[in-house]
Amino acid sequence: MSKSSRQKQRIWLIIGFLVLGYYASQFSPEQAYSTDNQSETIEQIIQQKKSDVQIRLTAQVFKLLKDDTKGSRHQRFLIKLAGGETILIAHNIDLAPRIDDLKVGDIVSIHGEYEWNNKGGVIHWTHHDPAKRHIDGWIEHNGQLYQ
Repeated sequence: MSKSSRQKQRIWLIIGFLVLGYYASQFSPEQAYSTDNQSETIEQIIQQKKSDVQIRLTAQVFKLLKDDTKGSRHQRFLIKLAGGETILIAHNIDLAPRIDDLKVGDIVSIHGEYEWNNKGGVIHWTHHDPAKRHIDGWIEHNGQLYQ
C-alpha cells in the first residue's frame, strides 16, 4: 500500500470516528424510545392511557423487585424515564432467561408491549412467543439478549 493510500485510509478512519462520536454524544439512554407510531412518545402514550402498544426503549434500572412466582414466573424491576415516570418491567422467566446480574443503575434496552395502569404502566412480552401468535420481545443488558 502506498503512503498516500495509507493517509487517505487514516483520514477516512478519523472522519468515521468523528461521525460516530457525534451520534454517540446525541444519545441519551433515558430518552431513547420508539413505538410502532414514530410520532408518539412514551410520555404521550402514558398520558393518553394507551395499552397494547409495541414499544422499544432504552432506560436505566431504577429499582429491583421480588420475582412474581404466582402463575408464570416473572422477573420484575422498575425503569425510570427522563421525565420521572416509572414503568414496571415484567420479564417472563418461564419463557426467557433471567437476568441474574441486573443491578440498579444498569442501562437496559427493552422491546415489549406497554400496558397502561395508574402507577405508570407495565411492559411485558419481553420474550419470544413459542406459539408464534405475538410479536417477539426481548431485553438487552450488558450486550446480552434475553428473549
